[in-house]
Amino acid sequence: MLDDLSSRLAGRLKDLRQSRGWPLDRLAAESSLSRATLSRMEKGEVSPTAESLGRLCAAYGLPLSRLMMMVEETFTPKVPFEAQSEWRDPDTGYTRRSVSPPAGGLSGEVLECHLPPGARIAYDAPPKPGQEHHLIVLDGALTLTVDGVPHRLSGGDCLRYHLSRPNEFATSPDRGARYMLVLI
Repeated sequence: MLDDLSSRLAGRLKDLRQSRGWPLDRLAAESSLSRATLSRMEKGEVSPTAESLGRLCAAYGLPLSRLMMMVEETFTPKVPFEAQSEWRDPDTGYTRRSVSPPAGGLSGEVLECHLPPGARIAYDAPPKPGQEHHLIVLDGALTLTVDGVPHRLSGGDCLRYHLSRPNEFATSPDRGARYMLVLI
């Protein structure tokens, strides 16, 4: 059984597809995900992975953060730690905590992420081409490939970029990474 956030996410994924008038076959073609996988996600039978959510967001032209905002509670100025939603990728163990979630009237958001040792997440296309990102490694190390260029980052490093093409996050087999991602 999925938690409440995952259940709301499943419903939102179905709503997004239906609001465009797309059958599952069209979304499968747009996202390169199987029709069966999409159906199971929309029914809440499985939790989507970070990679599959990235593909869906690219198909819809929607940043992942906006999708997550659509399933989260309403905007409040203070976001206490216990109210910061956390999502976990069932395949990689990647976790993403929405420290400062997107909200109407605000242009940025802040995420705290953890990518375990030996993990790799690749996104075929950016959900919102040209979006400004600032990634700050808090501890550990990771390689972030942006525009075909790999950047090896470790604790304290910051990489600033506009996301416009496929990208990949990877950690070594012996060391994961915890980082903040600021999206503007």
